[in-house]
Amino acid sequence: MANATTPLLADVRRVDPEPLSDSEEDALQGQSRATHAGRSWHARLRESLLFVWALLATAGVLVLAVWASHQQQTAFDKPSGKRNLIFMVSDGMGPASLSLTRSFRQYTEGLEYGDTLTLDKHFWGSSRTRSSSSLVTDSAAGATAFSCGKKSYNGAISMLPDSTPCGTVLEAAKKAGYKTGLVVTTDITDATPACFASHVDVRSQNDDVAVQEVGNGPLGRVVDLMFGGGRCRFLPNGTEGGCREDNINVVDMAKNDYGWNYISDRAAFDEFWEGQKEVPLPMLGLFADTDIPFELDRRNMNDIYPSLTEMAKTALRALEKATEGSDQGFFLMIEGSRIDHAGHGNDPAAQVREVLEYDKAFQAVLDFLEESETPGVLVATSDHETGGLSVARQVHADYPQYLWYPAVLANASVSSELLAHRLHAHIRQTPNSSIDKLKKYINDELVVPGFGVHDASDDELTALATYPEQAQPLFAEIISVRAQIGWSTHGHSAVDVNIYSSGGPGADAIRGNVENTDVGKYLREYLNVDVDAITKELNKKVNEKRSLGMIGLEIGTEDTDENGVSAQSLDHWVAHEELENQRMKE
Repeated sequence: MANATTPLLADVRRVDPEPLSDSEEDALQGQSRATHAGRSWHARLRESLLFVWALLATAGVLVLAVWASHQQQTAFDKPSGKRNLIFMVSDGMGPASLSLTRSFRQYTEGLEYGDTLTLDKHFWGSSRTRSSSSLVTDSAAGATAFSCGKKSYNGAISMLPDSTPCGTVLEAAKKAGYKTGLVVTTDITDATPACFASHVDVRSQNDDVAVQEVGNGPLGRVVDLMFGGGRCRFLPNGTEGGCREDNINVVDMAKNDYGWNYISDRAAFDEFWEGQKEVPLPMLGLFADTDIPFELDRRNMNDIYPSLTEMAKTALRALEKATEGSDQGFFLMIEGSRIDHAGHGNDPAAQVREVLEYDKAFQAVLDFLEESETPGVLVATSDHETGGLSVARQVHADYPQYLWYPAVLANASVSSELLAHRLHAHIRQTPNSSIDKLKKYINDELVVPGFGVHDASDDELTALATYPEQAQPLFAEIISVRAQIGWSTHGHSAVDVNIYSSGGPGADAIRGNVENTDVGKYLREYLNVDVDAITKELNKKVNEKRSLGMIGLEIGTEDTDENGVSAQSLDHWVAHEELENQRMKE
């Protein structure tokens, strides 16, 4: 019978086994000197090696599994052949802006609750927005994440935290033979468009951005079409309509040195918009001194300013025509810029019209892709949310009401910004008016006809008459409180923002919740362009002082706080308001 020392493969059929000697007994139990010195040593080494091998194999399998999962989520087969990419940015639009606008549209157009925006039908995911310097990003760092695919500090215009420039997807696309374009409703040198075609340390260096955008930079001209506002940034200081700090005429530079065609008014734009003429490239269209007015106001000045949708359609047609005989398509960035400004001003009436116009432009791009013979993809997202918008507001100490009033927004026919400008103009014309006369003017000529509000309180009117420099936010508050719309800030918030897409090759890489840099990486991957090579070329061409462009503003020389953030990058809304006020005085 087997005992504790019987080998597992012992022949149990042996009835009378020979008795084992003491040495054999010890050997079987692993106790002999020979076993310890010889065979046992090799066996232990073999077991150790097998264990190490098994451990490494297991680790390898786990690493491969993680890598495969990551690849499945982020990598895709690059499309082959000619393609177009349209990237849309809804500056400052958070999820609440969509809820606000959706319900507003349903109310004003008498639609069922299931009738949604075009954007709603193409919801793709969401993006995390923090910058390298703050949990709350600004537009510059947000756009750098899109253009370079890198995190950077607030205020950075395609610059990294170490004060070196990073190549952009637009620059890489141009290098690869694509046509490129920028369409915005704000100043074309503002943070978002600037981040695709220029490199400066802080966003307030608009003068340097302008010269780089037309071609006076390390890479030469990289943009083929620009539509938007910001004309004053291209005209010399001291000339009519100019707001530069120097005497450089950037319009002349663009035309004479870099071959740009230039238009500056609605009449010239309409020749191309209405199809009377093909758009010659490169084309620079600057249709406002600073920003194109809010859509709420622009629609009453349609003979002066083109809309975002009109500019987008014209740019799409122009770039498609220019690439007809090319193996490469085009890259176009379209920004609904002033959604952000409505958020900064806490003006819900202006914001819903901005979002509706952006939604209209989004549909126009979808229609273009549907009709075009060249494959293409539309990707859209926001750089951040602005205003901390809440589609509800407790206006009394009593238990809050579960409602808000879209009719209040529908009654507004002008923005709080435009009413503030009208008030300032009236005060300049009648500087000696009493407070009572000013209150009557504000109510009878501004609030009632502009907002359709007939119950402005004495406190509200007194505040406007006493503190006219605060007129814009005070006017906006009249609308917000009656609509029961809440705001938590006049700045940005850290809320995640939505991603929208037409879908296409590899678009699953930006499904779900992703970093804003993942959006930037997808843009380059879809176009199959080498952004890293552009970064190397940029840094090679920048001189020892790291001077970019012709003005020679040095990178990394601005005063910064303990986080490396320039103070100039933190007050862009204040700077915007000062420029607007100065323009209105003139």
